[in-house]
Amino acid sequence: MSIEAGSKLQGKVTGITHFGAFVELPGGSTGLVHISEVADNYVKDINEFLKVGDEVLVKVVNVESDGKIGLSIRKAQDRPERPERPERAPRPEGASRPAGRPSGGQRPSRPQGGGRGGARPNQPRPAVSFEDKMSRFLKDSEERISTLKRQTESKRGGRGARRG
Repeated sequence: MSIEAGSKLQGKVTGITHFGAFVELPGGSTGLVHISEVADNYVKDINEFLKVGDEVLVKVVNVESDGKIGLSIRKAQDRPERPERPERAPRPEGASRPAGRPSGGQRPSRPQGGGRGGARPNQPRPAVSFEDKMSRFLKDSEERISTLKRQTESKRGGRGARRG
């Protein structure tokens, strides 16, 4: 009997390891059911689900060129098909997401302008060059660093190094 991917067969568990179970198939060949293919839920200990000598229905997942046979107990079980979700209508070009629902699990972004001063709704912001942005960033950064240095130096006695 030839074993082909996709076929369902009755087999007998011949060995159990920490990573799966070996199942003897009709015709004497043996395949492996990986621990992830034993049940639909998480399997911590395969011995809770299978024992040597158990008769199991398996589905052939793959047959490799070197003769290894990959099996699945989980995929062999007939369960009702989940109803497919209806297709969503594509979002029109340029349409934004509904308010209060950020995309991709991200936090909503802050309003333009950093929240300082009054917001000017529906007014375009003046274009700022990269150089202007960079110089503003460097100025803010230097101010923060100097404040931090003053605070840490006062805690250390003003000399910069701790004396032991």
